[in-house]
Amino acid sequence: MSDVESGSGTPGLRGMERLSRDLPHGVELFHLKPEGSVLFADRDGARELGPSEEFLRFIDDGQFAHYLVGDARTSPERPSNATFKLGVVGPRSAFTPHAHGGEHIVLSLGHAACGLYDAPRGRVTEIRLFPGAMIRIPEMMPHSFANRGSKPLNILAANTGFGIDHEDYAITADEAERRAVDEAGDDGIRHGHGTLGTVTRVGTDYGLLAAALRDIERIQRVRGIGATTVRERLAAGLRRAASALEGPR
Repeated sequence: MSDVESGSGTPGLRGMERLSRDLPHGVELFHLKPEGSVLFADRDGARELGPSEEFLRFIDDGQFAHYLVGDARTSPERPSNATFKLGVVGPRSAFTPHAHGGEHIVLSLGHAACGLYDAPRGRVTEIRLFPGAMIRIPEMMPHSFANRGSKPLNILAANTGFGIDHEDYAITADEAERRAVDEAGDDGIRHGHGTLGTVTRVGTDYGLLAAALRDIERIQRVRGIGATTVRERLAAGLRRAASALEGPR
């Protein structure tokens, strides 16, 4: 008899509840299920995590994050060296294109895509990601992360030095354009100097950054969010079946 049939509500939750009894105080256990749900257990019991519980807004409406290291206010002035969080990306959705003030690492647990602006080549490159693929993105590189699947996508994301409340966590095209205007003098000539994606934000040309982000936005509008292939959908079904067999009971 499944956990749903037995009244526990979520498949696997009853097994997590049993595991919670053996956890030492302070230890937390997460089960990231293939269909996008997240089960959580500690010494006090088990429950399903959701947007209304222990999740924060993650750049855009409908996207959520749960911090594991650091918090939303992490910054160079309030350091934790890096933030590490669990993210939930809505079905068939993409983040607003942006650039981070620090290095960015994302582990995808489903079928995703990452649009990246390749400055030396002057073009947008889309990288299709698969479950278990991890991508490392340099500081200030324009990009956007998308969920190609029809179910919520779990990701693990690490950022060096910045939490989502910091002004340099995710610089969008609108923000880059505002900064470009602020850097211009009364004569309308920009007095700052720099290039796109430089090692430090001090030397970033925000006009170029805004243009690159607008290119990613345009590609998203024209191409939309890529779909999963028949092979990927079959693999996702097999993965859900494997999770049902392997998960805690």
